[in-house]
Amino acid sequence: MYKYLILIAFIFILQNSGTVSAQEANENDTISNIVLTEKQWTLGLLLHTNGWGLKLRFGRNVTFLRQRMWELEYVTYKSPKEIRIINDMYSDSKSYIYGKLNFVSFLRGGIGFQHILNRKPYWGGVQLSALYYGGLSVGITKPIYLYIIHTQSGTDYELVEEKYNPDIHFVENIYGRGSLLSGITQLGLYPGIYVKGGLEFEFGTKNTRINSLEAGATLDFSPIPIPIMAYNPKQNFFVTLYIGFSLGKRHN
Repeated sequence: MYKYLILIAFIFILQNSGTVSAQEANENDTISNIVLTEKQWTLGLLLHTNGWGLKLRFGRNVTFLRQRMWELEYVTYKSPKEIRIINDMYSDSKSYIYGKLNFVSFLRGGIGFQHILNRKPYWGGVQLSALYYGGLSVGITKPIYLYIIHTQSGTDYELVEEKYNPDIHFVENIYGRGSLLSGITQLGLYPGIYVKGGLEFEFGTKNTRINSLEAGATLDFSPIPIPIMAYNPKQNFFVTLYIGFSLGKRHN
């Protein structure tokens, strides 16, 4: 009889402790009645090995541990061979990147999946997810404009903003970079595709709020080679490593 009483008391203690843990889980995890949130969206900033970008994602759960996601990204891209110089013959000259033909960026739109590898415990912590995306990308080029020195009589000279031409523009007659908006009406479009893979680390104790850090790699491919630097081959493939931070929300 004593053994049965001890066993019943032990089970009662376990049940009560489980109820307390469940209550604490509800308070910290903020999942009302343990209802799984179905939809989510995030907005974030990313830095990669050749520039920076912005991203927007939205999607919904396919299963308890898997989400189908859509994303839209805009990222800049610079060549690793870019070197900023200045014409030291003029005290007020502006720095520029010698040999750069185009400012390049990518607009991406795709679909992907995220698989939760390790769900956050009820008290908070880190949730780890693997992700992969793919879709269409468009390379966007804007020609570089520079201020060119046109020598007049004596020591007088005139500055003229011109589209950079490596055949006639050299270090001696380049005064500095032109206006940021110059060439905006001469954009070039290079349609292509992209693929991406990485890991997402989500922090915090609120399941309905998303605070995540992401790291991975992206490959952009353009069937039409994109010119970036003079005296260098045009590029078809663009490989970058990235890290990003996102904020968002889960809802039904």
